[in-house]
Amino acid sequence: MSKPVKPVIPMLLADEDERPVTLNPEGWLKPVGYANGMSAKGRIVVTGGVVGWDLMGKFPEDFAGQALQCFSNIKAIIEAGGASVSHIVRLTWYVTDVEEYLANLKPLGKAYRAIFGQHYPAMAVVQVVRLVEKAAKIEIEATAVVAE
Repeated sequence: MSKPVKPVIPMLLADEDERPVTLNPEGWLKPVGYANGMSAKGRIVVTGGVVGWDLMGKFPEDFAGQALQCFSNIKAIIEAGGASVSHIVRLTWYVTDVEEYLANLKPLGKAYRAIFGQHYPAMAVVQVVRLVEKAAKIEIEATAVVAE
């Protein structure tokens, strides 16, 4: 007779409570590239509407270029607030042309992953008539939650 095996109890990582958790109701299809919802506890870090201009106020001509710069700008703001992109729980996208957005999904996805990696928070995309900055094709608001 062999010795009884002691059960292995999984140990929580030190930062387990610091990470937002994706929410997907039982039986729902798993979303691709976004989350249906997020849950987190802690200090909130938010951005205003962030556009894709550089430090000199210049916009790339193409949609994916503006998106990449917008993502970089969001990352800089979130980090200035003591958070990282993995703390982002919501992104609200405002685009001036949803057809242009849909036509650029592959380069957009590549730009997104270059800055945010495989982190996909809850997201919404809304088409608007125009943005305050006339040259802007995209504007995004971000919300992050950092555990305290």
